[in-house]
Amino acid sequence: MAVFLYVPVPKYFFGYVKGNLDMTANSSPKVVISGSGLWTPSYSISNEELVASYNAYAEKFNAEHAARITAGEIEEMPLSSERFIEKSSGIKSRYVYTREGILDIERMRPKFPERSEDELSIQAEIAVHSAREAMNEAGKTADDIDAVIVSCGHTQRSHPAIAIEVQNALGIEKGFGFDMLVACSAATFGLHRAYDALMSGSASCVLAINPELMTPQINYCDRNFHFIFGDVSTAVIMEREETCTAANSYEVLSIRALTKYSTNIRSNFGHLSRATDDDPFGSSNLFHQAGKKAFMEVGPIAIKHINEHLVSLGLTSKDVKRYWLHQANINMNKIVIKNVIGENYKEEDVPTILDRYGNTASAGLIIAFHLHNKDLKKGDIGMICSFGSGYSVGSLVVRKR
Repeated sequence: MAVFLYVPVPKYFFGYVKGNLDMTANSSPKVVISGSGLWTPSYSISNEELVASYNAYAEKFNAEHAARITAGEIEEMPLSSERFIEKSSGIKSRYVYTREGILDIERMRPKFPERSEDELSIQAEIAVHSAREAMNEAGKTADDIDAVIVSCGHTQRSHPAIAIEVQNALGIEKGFGFDMLVACSAATFGLHRAYDALMSGSASCVLAINPELMTPQINYCDRNFHFIFGDVSTAVIMEREETCTAANSYEVLSIRALTKYSTNIRSNFGHLSRATDDDPFGSSNLFHQAGKKAFMEVGPIAIKHINEHLVSLGLTSKDVKRYWLHQANINMNKIVIKNVIGENYKEEDVPTILDRYGNTASAGLIIAFHLHNKDLKKGDIGMICSFGSGYSVGSLVVRKR
């Protein structure tokens, strides 16, 4: 059964006339996106490098277990290829926090530097980088912000919250911070909570951050998953319109979300992993998915969600200048956008960053927004939309100010 988390249309939409999105004189508070930030790691790994490492590991495994493979006790490890990766996902390379360990066939996982509890955590560090860029773009200081939301696929610890650590590192002395996990839709759902806080008055300026450290969750020994994720951090500033001084900003016209439980995309690692007799770092606890099932099921959910969100505002796909979609799989995005817009859409209307960043969980659509929003003109409508693990779908309809 689907669960809708739908924010009612504000009162100022009651005076809406199709083709004219001007608000009435006595409108409800308006919320805007006034800045965004992106931190990109210094290191990247190409498909060519990743395939060479994986294939060397697979060949070594097959040679060492040849007798068991012949006896049918275990399966031979298949080889990967650049063509397979690009055709199945659209990914050509990905940025990583560190290259160390990933391409080492004796390790096949990243090696992150250990830090003491007195040092800034790795996830807080990358969050701060993207947050500062978003703050600069919005023209905000620590004194202006009173809420910090860290929303991502995984946090490196349970508590204290990464958001509170970031709040402290940035010198934000008032307000509150909290972490939330919604996998693929973490960024959009984080923006939804920022919107709610601003509309209710519980916050006046919110910093929403998506520090995605996904490479530790990859099973680099599995042909189907070894190429998927990259690391990155994105951030967005949301505030009331009356305090916005940014030269480039977007009014949030509406938000909408949906979740429907599925185990087809899953990561099981957690504190209970230590309490079982299985290897807590085993492949079953890392990211895995029933890719074909997820592909067939998520697409229709996303298409229906996008169309219904637009209809609720009296809009059609033709009214939307740009779509910033979830960046997980290029084939999925093509199916979604063709069913929303039609076959003859322009690539610049649906920007893709997946090829060079890989799947960065929730952050991908914010990367796309950050890099491809400044050229829109005043009054242009855009949609930010996530879809994936959960299943979850989240969207914001925005208008250039």
